[in-house]
Amino acid sequence: MIISPGMTGAEALRQAVHALRVAEVATPERDARRLLSWAINEPAERLALALPEQIDEEAAELYNAAIAKRIQRIPVSHITGRRLFWGREFHIDGTVLDPRPETETLVAEALSQPFESVLDLGTGSGCILITLLAERPRAIGTGTDISPSAQVMAMANATALDVSDRAQFCVSNWFDGISGRFDLIVSNPPYVAAAEMTDLDPEVRDWEPRGALTDEADGLTAYRAIAGGAGAHLTPDGRLLVEIGPTQGVDVTGLFRAAGLVSVAIHPDMDGRDRVVSARAPAR
Repeated sequence: MIISPGMTGAEALRQAVHALRVAEVATPERDARRLLSWAINEPAERLALALPEQIDEEAAELYNAAIAKRIQRIPVSHITGRRLFWGREFHIDGTVLDPRPETETLVAEALSQPFESVLDLGTGSGCILITLLAERPRAIGTGTDISPSAQVMAMANATALDVSDRAQFCVSNWFDGISGRFDLIVSNPPYVAAAEMTDLDPEVRDWEPRGALTDEADGLTAYRAIAGGAGAHLTPDGRLLVEIGPTQGVDVTGLFRAAGLVSVAIHPDMDGRDRVVSARAPAR
């Protein structure tokens, strides 16, 4: 135990930062603050005001356990069960992919033009679909995932964020069992090549669901399936948006053009790396 009841929040924070730094966690100060905020149930923006106060036995126990998990490289969001995405808090755990800030690039591009119906392939926590529906109150959407656990979590998040009346979720392998056409199709599929898995940070490699990260092949399997089925499920001139790894732009744009999609383009993330490929169905 590194944190004791009766310590002030500031003392506990110093102990936690030191422990994380010794364990070579990449962001010890940020992670220690986020976990302390969670352990004492104090909003992050008010944490500074709480630091002079003593922490009680329950908070000390929670904080010790959280720091121990972080030393094992369990992601902070898996410890707290929360992830902020596009200004909203989503419930997550190790059964779904932890939403990343880079994925907000896809959301921003999706929201740059109107849509009334959206299909989210491989929805995971539901963060993309739910965000799009929350930002477009007249839109309806469907989220698919091969994982029943993901379906349950996405439904719970949709309920918590008040879009459940406009969202449905189903267990499906890409377009299997999906009928009808959509103005917008979005996806953040597993795109890490099997050979690249060992290069990932342990927080990702060891704790994220492997099936949400890699296709166990060249990283392009999902894009082939999406390219092959998008034309039959997009309205005329409907849009397709997918997140990609930063080296996959040429391959994915080639797959989309070969499938007959038009207006294919690559969009960078905030760091200037290729992050999203967009395309359209031909207008008729």
